[in-house]
Amino acid sequence: MHCRFLSILVLILCSSVVQSADIPEPPEVDARAHFLVDMHSGRVLSEAGADTRLEPASLAKMMTSYVVFAEMARGKFALSDEVLVSEKAWRMKGSRMFIEVGTRVSVEALLMGLIVQSGNDAAVALAEFVAGDEGTFAGLMNRYARQLGMTGSHFTNASGLPESDLYTTARDMAVIATALIRDFPQYYPWNAVREYEYGGIKQRNRNRLLFHDDSVDGLKTGYTRAARYCLVASAERDGMRLIAVVMGAESARARTRIAQSLLNYGFRFYETHRVYAPEEKVTDIRVWKGEDKRLALGLEESLYVTVPRGRYDEIDAQVEVATGLVAPVRAGEPQGVLRLALGDELSLERPLVALEDVAEGSLWQRVSDHVRLMFE
Repeated sequence: MHCRFLSILVLILCSSVVQSADIPEPPEVDARAHFLVDMHSGRVLSEAGADTRLEPASLAKMMTSYVVFAEMARGKFALSDEVLVSEKAWRMKGSRMFIEVGTRVSVEALLMGLIVQSGNDAAVALAEFVAGDEGTFAGLMNRYARQLGMTGSHFTNASGLPESDLYTTARDMAVIATALIRDFPQYYPWNAVREYEYGGIKQRNRNRLLFHDDSVDGLKTGYTRAARYCLVASAERDGMRLIAVVMGAESARARTRIAQSLLNYGFRFYETHRVYAPEEKVTDIRVWKGEDKRLALGLEESLYVTVPRGRYDEIDAQVEVATGLVAPVRAGEPQGVLRLALGDELSLERPLVALEDVAEGSLWQRVSDHVRLMFE
């Protein structure tokens, strides 16, 4: 197939240029690492030490829950299945949901104890049920972490209790938070549950932001003496979802304050928009020698942009599309490029793909277009 590309400059939404004040610097963060990102666009709004390897403490339980959800999605077990509590799970120290050795507890109850109560005993019980033992489960954690692109993490247990080769990064914690929200939306609301009772013992969620900010709906706190105080918080306001990661803060109050200030900063000074939906027509192009003369082009995935507030109307899009395209064409084949730009604030490039098949036309159509192409 021979084709060449034609560049067309278009302006998205509006031709007027809106002047906006410069974005102030992000809040100062007194922690070992932090990371603030828009979940949909992937734009990082603030970071420091984001790739430094740190102990995750109970933030590791996000990975634990992801593995359980993923294995359950493969049909290996159900929420209603009962788990026999081992002595190892019962003897776990630190935060617990207080399950008793030799009893049977449903997978759903253990997940609630893991997510809401941060139960180390629940983490071990689930790990043993899913993989036979905690060591094998840690191998699953690492396998899924690699698949998600968590390049700075290594897990050795399901609870996050300190071990020599257990580490993660603030950036990777944002990756697993995003994966939980994106891949298992049916279970994500459990992260917003403020308290859970098991065995007559009621415990509150340790994420204090759930009690102070209605836009916050997850995800996880963590603490050990070595890791200090950690928090991954996610909030959604007006369709914009931010994820804030704080690792190594001095106190529970400090991690809450830092996460809140990061979220407030992101929502106050930035806005996120979906520019195109999956398979939405962006443009169309001429197809020669085909049953159809026009071919719609679009994106395979949603395209979101995060820009300073008040500047969305300034975004320019450059569409570079194929010319001289000859049928047959298959849906999904790249036939152009979409580029978005907003000064130094935004520079994105995405392939434009065929949204439909175009089969070869009749003999007459092919001969007729062959002649026309000679004069193009």
